[in-house]
Amino acid sequence: MKYTIVLALALLLGSCTVFGPRAEFSKGMSERQFLRQNKSAVLSSLDGEFTTYRVNRGETFYVLATFEDSKLIKLEEREMVPAWMPQQPRNENNNE
Repeated sequence: MKYTIVLALALLLGSCTVFGPRAEFSKGMSERQFLRQNKSAVLSSLDGEFTTYRVNRGETFYVLATFEDSKLIKLEEREMVPAWMPQQPRNENNNE
């Protein structure tokens, strides 16, 4: 009886992993699966056999995912280059 309860509990806990979050990116994943999971992906470049998509990760980072023959072969995370603000005029009166 005890073994049955332990076995049932182990099966129940093991089945919970099926419903957990999927890996967002994994090497070898299909291009179709990537596009289903990343609806905000935009085409970045087409270079012969290679297709690269860009996925924005907030305001400062983005990910480039490169596919060959519809399989993910390369991931790169990059930081966006900030747009420099025009210089503010200096206040000559420092009596504040």
